[in-house]
Amino acid sequence: MASSHLSRGQLMGKALVRLAAGFVVLVALLLLAAGTTAYWQAWAFMTLCLMVTTLVLLYLLVNDPELLQRRMKTKEMDGGQSLIVKLAAVCYVLAFLVPGLDRRFGWSEVPVVAVLAADLVVLLVYGLFILVLKENRYASRVIEVEAGQHVVTTGPYAVVRHPMYLGMLVMFLFTPVALGSWWAVVSVLPLIAVVVARIRTEERLLARELEGYREYTQTTKYRLIPCVW
Repeated sequence: MASSHLSRGQLMGKALVRLAAGFVVLVALLLLAAGTTAYWQAWAFMTLCLMVTTLVLLYLLVNDPELLQRRMKTKEMDGGQSLIVKLAAVCYVLAFLVPGLDRRFGWSEVPVVAVLAADLVVLLVYGLFILVLKENRYASRVIEVEAGQHVVTTGPYAVVRHPMYLGMLVMFLFTPVALGSWWAVVSVLPLIAVVVARIRTEERLLARELEGYREYTQTTKYRLIPCVW
C-alpha cells in the first residue's frame, strides 16, 4: 500500500500538473531545438503521447488510484539507483533534443511511412504498458517492495520478468524515427546499458525481499528479451 494516501481530487490535481509540465518540457525540447513550429512529426508524436497518457491517467484515477499514486513516486532511496535514474534522464533528454537538432540542420531523411510506422509501434507499446499495469498493481516507478506485495507471473510477466522496461526500451528506440531522425537512434543506445544496470540492481532487491521471486526467476527465465536475456 502507498505510505500516504491522497484524495482523488488531490491525486488528479497532482497528476495533471505533472502531465502538463511534462508536455511543456517536451514541446520546449523538440521545438526549440528544431528552431521551428513547422515540425509535423513532433506534433503527431506529442499528440499521440498526450492522448494516450491522459486516457491511462483517467483510467487509473477511476479504477486504481493507489497504483496511480505509486506511478507518481520518483525518489529512489538507494544512491546507486538515483545515479541510474539520472543517467536515464540524460538519455531521455537526448531522445528528444537530437531529433529537434536533426530537423533544424537536416541530417536525416526519414520517409513518411517510417515515421507513421514508428508512431504505431509507440502506440502498441502503450498497449503493453496498460497490460502491465492491469497485471501488476505494485508497478511503482521506484524500486521497492511493499507490505502485501506478491510476485506477478501472469500476462506479460509470463514471458519476461521486466515487460515494462522492455516496452520502455522499444519506445525510446522508435521515438527518434517517429520524430524524423535516424541519427537520434544512436543517442538513445546508451539507455540499453542503463536499463540493464537497473534491472540487475532491482532483481537483487526482489530476490532478497519479495517472497517467491527466486522461484519465479526459475520459471520465467528471461529478464528483458525472450530467448536472449
